[in-house]
Amino acid sequence: METALTRLVGIRHPIVQTGMGWVAGPRLVSATANAGALGILASATMTLDQLRAAIAEVRCRTDAPFGVNLRADAADAGDRVRLIVDGGVRVASFALAPSPELITELKAAGVVVIPSVGARRHAEKVAAWGADAVVVQGGEGGGHTGEVATSVLLPQVVDAVRIPVVAAGGFFDGRGLVAALAYGAAGVAMGTRFLLTSDSTVPDAVKARYLAATVKDVTVTRAVDGLPHRMLRSDLVTALERSGGARRLLHAIRRAAGFRRLSGLTWRHLVRDGLALRHGKELSWSQVLLAANTPMLLRSAMVDGRTDLGVMAAGQVAGVIDDLPSCAELVARVMKEAEEVRTRLTAAR
Repeated sequence: METALTRLVGIRHPIVQTGMGWVAGPRLVSATANAGALGILASATMTLDQLRAAIAEVRCRTDAPFGVNLRADAADAGDRVRLIVDGGVRVASFALAPSPELITELKAAGVVVIPSVGARRHAEKVAAWGADAVVVQGGEGGGHTGEVATSVLLPQVVDAVRIPVVAAGGFFDGRGLVAALAYGAAGVAMGTRFLLTSDSTVPDAVKARYLAATVKDVTVTRAVDGLPHRMLRSDLVTALERSGGARRLLHAIRRAAGFRRLSGLTWRHLVRDGLALRHGKELSWSQVLLAANTPMLLRSAMVDGRTDLGVMAAGQVAGVIDDLPSCAELVARVMKEAEEVRTRLTAAR
């Protein structure tokens, strides 16, 4: 199935595996790429050396195009961009809008720039700055999310920009792909669906929690870092919501120290990243520090398998997923379903 997205990045199928922290590592990304979709490495939770090694590992596992997701506001964003360019990475994706200068630098090196946005005005901004495409995530998506549903946000953005739009939030099968294409998107991006594959390195016990979840078990909370965050409801989430601000702040300081040790960042860099997060948002300094909860709480679940000590970011689709196919099986199934849906629609005319 050829679309503006497949032509832009050189993939066979208009499907993107999103850059989920602690989840989207070399194994998942290379399996996705070999299946003909676009795999995205999550670099925000990696040191520079780890990112360099991860890029090299993916290149050893596949000849297909892949991408790297990075934070445009990170203190070492420039160094990460150089790793992407030197590593021959095809796509740079961003959770926050990259600067015009960063976009220009990447495009000059032949790297495709695809920011993720949650509002029409943000899509218009990055398109004006030269982004090659944009991922638009509706409120159904996992992790940090907005309030506008994909079915409302997607057509707004498609009508507002003249670059390929990739739909995210609520997609898990071929029917969703056809629906996104009908809205004018050039493909779909999926996170939770790829997390729940046999190629994902997430511990089996954690995957079992996702598979057992119903749609009502997926909630949005501000208790983790002060921002709306969609995840599985758990005893820990409930406890965080019920605990007082002082207690949450104390835990946040401890987790910030832990993340600093893992990431190799200095306290100065952590504060700088916190300032960038605070920019343009009405966040207190306590909420900025609480943002350190996110990487450590996610790591506890996604790496260590401690669902009692960690959180599990999840799109609403977690409540309708009940199997763990390989990436190859998943992509083939989505494309087969999409063709069947298109055939039925054509026959019904």
